[in-house]
Amino acid sequence: MSIFKKIVGKIMNQPEEETNPDLVKLGDSLRNADLDYKFAQLFTHSGGFFNYCADEAEALQVLNQIIKIENISSVFCWDSDLKNFLDVINVSHSEELELTNDAAFITCEYLIAFDGRIMLSHNNILHYHSSRLPEKIILMANVSQIVTNLGEAMSKIKRKGNIKNLTSISGNQSKMDAPAQSNTKLFLLLLED
Repeated sequence: MSIFKKIVGKIMNQPEEETNPDLVKLGDSLRNADLDYKFAQLFTHSGGFFNYCADEAEALQVLNQIIKIENISSVFCWDSDLKNFLDVINVSHSEELELTNDAAFITCEYLIAFDGRIMLSHNNILHYHSSRLPEKIILMANVSQIVTNLGEAMSKIKRKGNIKNLTSISGNQSKMDAPAQSNTKLFLLLLED
């Protein structure tokens, strides 16, 4: 909104227009929504690309489209189940993070509905810091991994035992975690359980 409109609005006692509601306001407005819907809204609001997949066949089709549209040729992927997806669509991948990787294909620990963030651990990204991951990150998760908030995620992590290298990422991770990577794109393939 221009400064002129703000001044006129104050004089005329008109409320200011909101050009982009912030994450907290959106989260509050979704307080009573289903967790999966709330997560999807907050994740996409923060810049992520959300894809609901009814089954693995649909996830494979969406993954193939992402690979083609984003012009991805080399993927960091160490999870054996996910490597099977890449083998089917014939995409080069490495188990160690390399400079030539233009994407990462990983799983996650939890999807946090409170703010649309994704919790990762060494189970997902090994010993690498999230800021070292390529600019394009494709995540595979299940609806059952959606939790209400960080507290619930942490209590579930505690029950699992020795989990290290905990971090979280979101669609706007580049603004918060890795300023040098301003073009980070997160793609989530969410499978029904």
